[in-house]
Amino acid sequence: MKLRCAVLDDYQGVALGLGDWARVDEQVDVRSLHHHLPGEEAVAESVGDCEIVVLMRERTPFPASLFARLPRLRLLITSGMRNASVDLEAAARQGVTVCGTASNSEPPAELTWALILGLARQVVPEATALREGGPWQSTLGADLYGRRLGLLGLGKIGTKVARVGLAFGMEVAAWSQNLTAERAAESGAVLAGSKEELLAGSDFVSLHLVLGDRTRGLIDEAELKRMRPTAYLVNTSRAGLVDQDALARALTEGWIAGAAADVFDEEPLPPAHPLRTAPRFLGLPHLGYVTRRNYEGYFTQAVQDIEAFLDGEPVRVLR
Repeated sequence: MKLRCAVLDDYQGVALGLGDWARVDEQVDVRSLHHHLPGEEAVAESVGDCEIVVLMRERTPFPASLFARLPRLRLLITSGMRNASVDLEAAARQGVTVCGTASNSEPPAELTWALILGLARQVVPEATALREGGPWQSTLGADLYGRRLGLLGLGKIGTKVARVGLAFGMEVAAWSQNLTAERAAESGAVLAGSKEELLAGSDFVSLHLVLGDRTRGLIDEAELKRMRPTAYLVNTSRAGLVDQDALARALTEGWIAGAAADVFDEEPLPPAHPLRTAPRFLGLPHLGYVTRRNYEGYFTQAVQDIEAFLDGEPVRVLR
């Protein structure tokens, strides 16, 4: 009997074409699901017959309660080497091996700049007006040259964003709880004295932090009100860093000039979510890592993870 494998949340229908699944064809039957499964019951019903499940980032959470509903599961693979939505302790108790894949930091850094530029030059409203026969020019763009870019987080992605900011002639400042002046200077940034100082003094603020107990809700109503009314906020990291309700109010009431996000507290974003209709908001459906090179890497290494597991020597195991 072959093992059964399901690839979840393959929205674009590309998973089976971007990895060499023929390498495991004799031992594994693979299928992909092109739609999001809304909740544990739907997941358990769809993949309850599977010994192997492949996840795309954090699109489908795997808490302890879901592991308990999947007694056949033996191998869980996630794209990337970190997935906060997978309960690794529960997986271990259930005897499930959890493996990851490599992920490139360039795509989310590139998308961050797509959002910054989209906000600064009002790309969406101007493009929409052009297509729909609206007014020819109705906005004034915000300059980047000579303005301050504030980065909350200066890791792999934040460093790449900083270098582009410098190329635009921006002053780059950065802050995180463990960042030093020396480390900031290596990326061409100055260390802000505090989070509050960075928010109050920046024209564009971009978030590049890992979500955890110390960073959850880092940007709340008080912090948004510290920002300049001409400033913009960009989040391509994790939705939990920002109070979503406060952000919607900030946009509606004009506390800041605008915001952009590629991540949300619930995905896919519910139709009635306030950010869908918030003014001066540029939103994308979590595209930060969605590029051909990244996907080719994810599914190529997912096949490798399966091969190694079948050989009894799992690789890239998450603990």
